[in-house]
This record gives sequence, C-alpha cells and structure tokens, in this order.
Amino acid sequence: MNTVTVSPKYQVVIPKNIREALQLRPGQKMKVIEYDGRIELIPDRDISELRGFLKGINTDFIREGDRL
Repeated sequence: MNTVTVSPKYQVVIPKNIREALQLRPGQKMKVIEYDGRIELIPDRDISELRGFLKGINTDFIREGDRL
C-alpha cells in the first residue's frame, strides 16, 4: 500500500506505480467521490479506450420477456 501526503494546497501526488498501472496521463480528468469515509479517484476514460473492455463476458443467459 502506498502512502501520500496532502500538501498545504490540498494536493496529492499519485505514486508512479499506480499512474503506470492505470495508464494515467498529465491533464487527464478524474472523478472524485467521498464514499464511506474514504476518497476514491476514478479516471475519466475516452469512449474509444473502452472498446473491448467487456470482451469475454458471459452473455449466455435468459433475458426477461420485455427485453430484446
């Protein structure tokens, strides 16, 4: 687990191993959420980056009657 320090301007630096694992870029926007007493940062992804992220998902199930 990594530890970061909050600066006097309330800024934190995301550790390099996390930036590389999530392929974060300078200037990239992130969603910030307070959830159950913690802060979560969720990277905004360009729609083109999401292509294929559900590859291999199991779609073999019975749908409800009002669905296609």
